[in-house]
Amino acid sequence: MLRQPDFVSTSILLLLTIASARPALATDAAANPDQAAIATAFEKGDFDKVIELTGDVASETSPLFRYRAAAFQNRGIEHFFDAEIKESISDFDAFLEMMPEEEPHHWQRGISYYYADEFEKGKAQFESHQTVNSQDVENAVFHFICAARAPGGSPEKARADFITIDADPRVPMTEIWALYAGKGTAEEVIAAAHRGNPSEEELRNRLCYAHLYLGLYFEAVGDNEESAEHIKLAAGKYRMEHYMGKVAQVHAKLRKLDIRDNP
Repeated sequence: MLRQPDFVSTSILLLLTIASARPALATDAAANPDQAAIATAFEKGDFDKVIELTGDVASETSPLFRYRAAAFQNRGIEHFFDAEIKESISDFDAFLEMMPEEEPHHWQRGISYYYADEFEKGKAQFESHQTVNSQDVENAVFHFICAARAPGGSPEKARADFITIDADPRVPMTEIWALYAGKGTAEEVIAAAHRGNPSEEELRNRLCYAHLYLGLYFEAVGDNEESAEHIKLAAGKYRMEHYMGKVAQVHAKLRKLDIRDNP
């Protein structure tokens, strides 16, 4: 979700710190063959193996510490993409126990909380994220849908506390924000996605986002039939493979939506 620089915080930046650890890891590999195995497993994406082999790592100064933290983060993402929501939260929690300074940045866990029906925790996560990413419509929207579905919540109450965003330049985020704020329509969101002269790929991406957030909106206000139609478009016809495109696909899987008629 959310702005690309923030995704860097809990993904690419961590991998860069791992890259800086590789020389030290290589120096010690002869003395400890497990270290070479850990690096190899990480490069292959075998995060289970990395976690298994780093179980006794305690020191934050060890290069293996970063490998273990990154393995939890990346396995959590894999679990989420496989619609294994509780498992994703468990791994994100393990990552944050090792890297607590990343907690405000961790919007991925907030999304997992939403799909685990842990709406109060999701709301708190997005409030925390707002402190480090203050102009992101997606953060405001996920805060809204968690607030609307939390115990005692409602769309009206969520709208009263809706986070103001006025500087997200991405299309069609302005119109998405207006819809949730009660100042716009679904038709205006779709019209905005077509604005200008976007390439075929850019239009596809805009419509993936548009239909995802329309689907989430209608779910929040209790119109599950309308929600399903938009999610099927975001996960099918306008399918994208970035994180939020995957959110649409996970949503469809969890809600048992048939997207085969939206190739």
